[in-house]
Amino acid sequence: MNFASDNVAGAHPALLQALADINNQPMNSYGEDPFNAQVEQECRRIFEHDSLKTVLVATGSAANALALATMAPAWGAIYCHNTAHIVVDEANAVQAATAGARLVTLPGEQGKIEPDALRGAIFGQGVIHHPQPAALSLTQMNEYGVTYTLDELTELTAIAQEHNLKVHMDGARFANAIVGLNVSPADMTWRIGVDMLVFGATKNGALAGEIIVCFDPTIAEELEFRRKRSGHLLSKMRALSAPLAAYLQNDLWLANARHANAMAQRLADGLSSAEGIDLRRSPSGNQLFMAMDPALKQRLFDAGAYFQDWPDEGPTAVRMVTAFNTLEPDVDAVIAAAHS
Repeated sequence: MNFASDNVAGAHPALLQALADINNQPMNSYGEDPFNAQVEQECRRIFEHDSLKTVLVATGSAANALALATMAPAWGAIYCHNTAHIVVDEANAVQAATAGARLVTLPGEQGKIEPDALRGAIFGQGVIHHPQPAALSLTQMNEYGVTYTLDELTELTAIAQEHNLKVHMDGARFANAIVGLNVSPADMTWRIGVDMLVFGATKNGALAGEIIVCFDPTIAEELEFRRKRSGHLLSKMRALSAPLAAYLQNDLWLANARHANAMAQRLADGLSSAEGIDLRRSPSGNQLFMAMDPALKQRLFDAGAYFQDWPDEGPTAVRMVTAFNTLEPDVDAVIAAAHS
């Protein structure tokens, strides 16, 4: 009953099978395998975009850093929420990859950038003494387990376009956001002005692997050189591409996210009436945040549950995260323990 993170889950059997199937087959290296091209074709189908390009890397931190490095020069400014993963949890990877671009952090309730804060922060264009506005980074679903609505995203991307900013989307939990909002991937990305998406898989059924989706194909070549220079072009790239092709085929990525989101909702429904629990909000995806009485927390631990403290949400707050392989009996056991 481990609800610490979706990172604690293993890989979906279909992805493991895809890896096993290619293990004894000699195959071209450095991304010249057929599965790399298949991933790109699947993404063109999913995003309804015939000219997008894809670049595969092993981790989300690498994907974010490399993507933003193609958008912002060393003297550039990247606008993001003050709780964004690129600010808090990536050890200055973006600054390293860009050779010094500034992350301009912005406020907003529940991890959402306030449009007025973004407008007010953009200044100095063409002034030699100031960092030059370069990119906007949005996280969907964000660090509070909250999704921007399409209208909210559109307002922010419109501001970016007014100031000639490129738009990056950190989509580590993109699949959960798509399912939660019940919208199309195209409508949540390029149709509203997103230039580059980090399309997450690690948190949704892959052992490792993120897909950088370039809706502007002209920036893909630079991104490929940056990937090589940073050491993220695997010689046996098929170890990423074959499982990721399986992840996209028949929309397995959506099925995985639907299950994870459904388990989070089941957990929320069952825990909301338990004494000693105060849910912060209904889940938008696969994450639950709640204040929990310490005695109840210990009782759940004693029953075999595991989850994390989350002090950003308050002194007694915790986070529970479901995954593609979360079992209904585990969810129900936690609920039963909370009501015992």
